[in-house]
Amino acid sequence: MEFSIARQQFFQEVRQPDEQINLEKAALYIAQETRPDLDVDAYLTKLDAIAKAIQPHLPQESYPLRVVQLINHHLYEDLGFVGNETDYYDPRNSFLNDVIDRRTGIPITLSLLYLAIAKRLAFPMVGIGMPGHFLIRPDVEEMELFVDAFHGGEILFLQDCQNRLNQMYGQPVEMQPQFFESVTNRQFLARMLTNLKHIYLSRGEISACLSAIERILILFPDAPLELRDRGVIYFRTDRWIEARQDLERYLTLMPLAEDREIIQTLLIQIENSS
Repeated sequence: MEFSIARQQFFQEVRQPDEQINLEKAALYIAQETRPDLDVDAYLTKLDAIAKAIQPHLPQESYPLRVVQLINHHLYEDLGFVGNETDYYDPRNSFLNDVIDRRTGIPITLSLLYLAIAKRLAFPMVGIGMPGHFLIRPDVEEMELFVDAFHGGEILFLQDCQNRLNQMYGQPVEMQPQFFESVTNRQFLARMLTNLKHIYLSRGEISACLSAIERILILFPDAPLELRDRGVIYFRTDRWIEARQDLERYLTLMPLAEDREIIQTLLIQIENSS
């Protein structure tokens, strides 16, 4: 199978050691697959320009709270970036170029924008995959300060996060240390692609859904649920050989899967059809 230039560039970017992956560049390659004329370098330059506008205002001492306030002021007040609450499931919210152009997005893409700006200001931050809502925080040891890029850069502390979780789930939630662990670059990109996968699936855009799954599997080749879902799509589109490979691999990785009988039934149908 011959892949698009965007897919090849995505593959080359994410095959590097995780800490060397350029998140914003990889995210732009994700968008470029649906828009081949997208100029990746032009959007990287736009990110450079946003950071350059903030740079002169930075204090000599990089006090985390002060730097966050400066980034917030420029992104949300000067430039007008805002979380898209009116059309949350618009696929454009998951494409970094559209987020930059339209100045709106969802938590993970606005977090990506924020991380890209912070990196250019030599102010390292990391993504935090808190249940139900993506946050970021300064990469400072023992600092329990979080930023909600979706809600205007709102600054949160641990108790605020606890309150947010209780509100989202409608009941007290026991805080777990893993809620606040930083995500790797591959995990970050997989989460973006998973959002796209579910959006396309809900819209019945199976080819685009398959494309998202394929790129998740570039990041994590043995992700069981992605192998299963790709196998099911192959099955529904009469690609029997590929379907069998994926579904058999899924059962190997998940021998006690709850849907084992359903998958075995599909494999029997493939055997009878081939």
